[in-house]
Amino acid sequence: MNEHFKSIILQNTGASSLFEKEVIQELWSGYGKIIRVALKNSTLDSVVVKHVQLPKRHNHPRGWNTDIGHQRKLKSYEVETTWYELYSKNSMARLPKCFAIESQHDETLIVLEDLDKAGFPLRKQNVTWQDIETCLEWLAQFHASYLGKVPNGLWEVGTYWHLETRPQELEILQDKALKNAAVAINKKLNSCNFKTFVHGDAKLANFCFSENGQVAGVDFQYVGGGCGMKDVAYFVGSCLNESDCERLESKLLDTYFTHLHKALGKKNEALENEWRPLYRVAWADFHRFLKGWSPSHWKINTYSERITAEVIKNIQ
Repeated sequence: MNEHFKSIILQNTGASSLFEKEVIQELWSGYGKIIRVALKNSTLDSVVVKHVQLPKRHNHPRGWNTDIGHQRKLKSYEVETTWYELYSKNSMARLPKCFAIESQHDETLIVLEDLDKAGFPLRKQNVTWQDIETCLEWLAQFHASYLGKVPNGLWEVGTYWHLETRPQELEILQDKALKNAAVAINKKLNSCNFKTFVHGDAKLANFCFSENGQVAGVDFQYVGGGCGMKDVAYFVGSCLNESDCERLESKLLDTYFTHLHKALGKKNEALENEWRPLYRVAWADFHRFLKGWSPSHWKINTYSERITAEVIKNIQ
């Protein structure tokens, strides 16, 4: 980290000095890293710094080394800075406070609250029903916070798998029926009357848990406009096997909408009546991306195939 960025962290935390404690993770495709930075003589013990550095050469883990992918990632970091600058303070759902944002040349620094120190030190790979409900409540609060808002400066259509940003994956998709229905699925999902901001990458790995069962969300590169069912379907697929996805489908949706109405302060039946049937459409939309991007991915299963076939049949 250069001296200018170090000075920005010191100025915004009141620390007298700092040192890089650990690399939490490398950013996708070599675009930088997330670092925990320890502070001295500050009210904060540490901060988490997202340090974006544009790579000299693209190195995508699955070989998608294209300008389309590069431009999508560039925009995603611009979106994230805009999110923290303009929108994040309005979220009912818990997320990290942002202390500073700074860009210089081909580098960007986002200085964030260390959620581990704030009481959210747990990351989970296996979840209980209570964990799932807590995350669904987080999503409901997030969606309620931005219902009807216009995503200026964010993705017009949120999520990293949005059809218009994934032409190559669609081009090589071998499932002809799904390929032919992709535009109709996209239109159905994105022409709903009730729109909010979606997180856009609401997988289990992007939730931080507390010891007493609370949760906070991170990673807002793909936040943008859309139907909340996108986040719900994607989250469910990230933490349940196919039999549980099917068995618990109604319970998952009932739980989400209960929390959504509570967060809105009243029951919005029109919204629920529009969004609930779009859950499976959202599932099929992500399935379309996955089958083009990584045809052997573990998330491609009989439940997803059956739901998608049903959506295609009803959407034509």
